[in-house]
Amino acid sequence: MGGSSLATRLFVSATAWVVVILAITGVILSSVYRDATERAFDRRLNLYLRTLIAEVATPDEPADRQFQSLGEPLFDLPLSGWYWQITRTDTEKGETRASRSLWDKKLPKLEEHGAELTAAGVRLGYVDGPEGQSLRVVERPVDLGADGKFLVSVAGDATEIFDETRSFDYYLGGTFAALGVVLLLTTVFQVRYGLAPLKRISDAIADIRSGRAERLEGRFPVEIAPLARETNALIDANREIVERSRTHVGNLAHAIKTPLSVIVNEAGAHAGDPFASKVLEQADLMRDQVAHHLERARIAARATIVSTITDVAPVIEALRRTMEKIHRDRDLSIEAKADPAARFRGERQDLEEMVGNLVDNACKWAASQVFVEVTVVPPEASGAGPRLRIVVDDDGRGLSEAERAQVSRRGQRLDESKPGSGLGLSIVTDLAGLYGGNLTLNNAPIGGLRAELVLPAV
Repeated sequence: MGGSSLATRLFVSATAWVVVILAITGVILSSVYRDATERAFDRRLNLYLRTLIAEVATPDEPADRQFQSLGEPLFDLPLSGWYWQITRTDTEKGETRASRSLWDKKLPKLEEHGAELTAAGVRLGYVDGPEGQSLRVVERPVDLGADGKFLVSVAGDATEIFDETRSFDYYLGGTFAALGVVLLLTTVFQVRYGLAPLKRISDAIADIRSGRAERLEGRFPVEIAPLARETNALIDANREIVERSRTHVGNLAHAIKTPLSVIVNEAGAHAGDPFASKVLEQADLMRDQVAHHLERARIAARATIVSTITDVAPVIEALRRTMEKIHRDRDLSIEAKADPAARFRGERQDLEEMVGNLVDNACKWAASQVFVEVTVVPPEASGAGPRLRIVVDDDGRGLSEAERAQVSRRGQRLDESKPGSGLGLSIVTDLAGLYGGNLTLNNAPIGGLRAELVLPAV
C-alpha cells in the first residue's frame, strides 16, 4: 500500500477497524444473549424441579394426585423433548418414576457425564436424549432420611435455546451488516471531507503551475495552513532568485558589450589588415555566442519558476504579418493556420523567438511559399499533458539528412550568402529543450524543408 493514495489508506484502515470491532462486538453480544437464554431456560427447569422435589417430599399424597401439578402438557406427550425422572438411589433395584413423555426410555445422569454440583446443589448440562434429541438437564440429589434418597431430573428440549440464539444471531448479523455499511459510507464522507483542503491545495498548485494563479489563496485548516504558508514563501523566494539572476544576466550583457564594441571599433580602424579582419570575424562570433548563452541562461532561470500561458494564434498571426513586411520585395506567400484553442505553457517572447527563427529561416530559403500550421496533440500517456505541434514548411531546395544534422549544430551554416549568424536553429533547439520540447527537421510536402517544433501545451 506504499504507493496508494492517502484517502485509500484512511478508508482501508477505517474499514479494517470497523470489521474487527463489529465482529468482536457481535461475538460478545451473541455469547451474552446465549447465556441469558440459557439462564431463562434453566429457571424454567428449576421451577419444575422444585415442584417435583416437593411432590417427592410428601409421600403421603395419593398416587393418582402425585405429580399432577406441574402444569406442562408436554410432559404427557410421548417423546416431546420435555421429561422428568425420579430415581431412588438408596436401593439396589433403583426404583424409577418418569413422565409419560419419556415412555419406556431413561434420562442419562449428569453425574455420570462428569457434571459437578453447583453452589445451589444442582447439576446442569446438555445430554443426548431419546430419538437423538439434544436436552438441557437439571438434576438434584434429594436425601429424605428414612424416606430414602432420590435423584430428581428435569429435561427440556435444547432446540429452543439453539433456535432462539440462532434467530438472534441472524438479526444481529443483519443489523451489524447495515451498521457496517453506514459506518463505511460515513468513513468515505469523512475522508473526502477531511482531505478536501488537500485537494484545494493540489488544485491551487496546479493553477500556479499553469499560470492561472500566483499564490495559494484562501483559508486552510490549522493543520494545513503551515504547508500553504511555506509553499507561498518558497514561491516568493524562487521568484526573487530568478529576478536576481535576470539582473545579473543583464549586467553581464552590458559588461561584455562595451569591451566587444571597443575591439570592433579598433579593428575597424585598420580596414584591409588581415589581422583586423580576423579580429572582426571573431568578435562577431563572440557577440553571437554571448547573446546565445545569455538567452539560454535567461530562459533556464525562468524555467525554474512557474510558467505563464500564451495564446498561440495571435503570436503566429503577428509573425506572419511581420515576415510579409520584411520579405515583401520577394513576393512570398506566407500562409498560417493555427488552432484558436492552442495555448503555450510558457512566455510569449520565448514562443516568438522560437517560431520567429523558424519562419524567418523558411522565408530566407523559400522559392515562393511558406506554410505555418499549429495543432494541439492530445496526451500520449496517462499523466502526460497535451503537446503543441508547430510545423513550418517552405518550398525551397530543402536539405539532405547530412545537411539537416549539420545545421542543427550550433553556428553551422551551409550558405554564407544568406544573412545571419547560423545560431537560429541551435537557439530554437536549446529553448525548446528547456521547455521540455524538441525540434525535428524533415522534407516538406511542398518540396523544401519542414521544421516541426513540439512544445508543452495547456
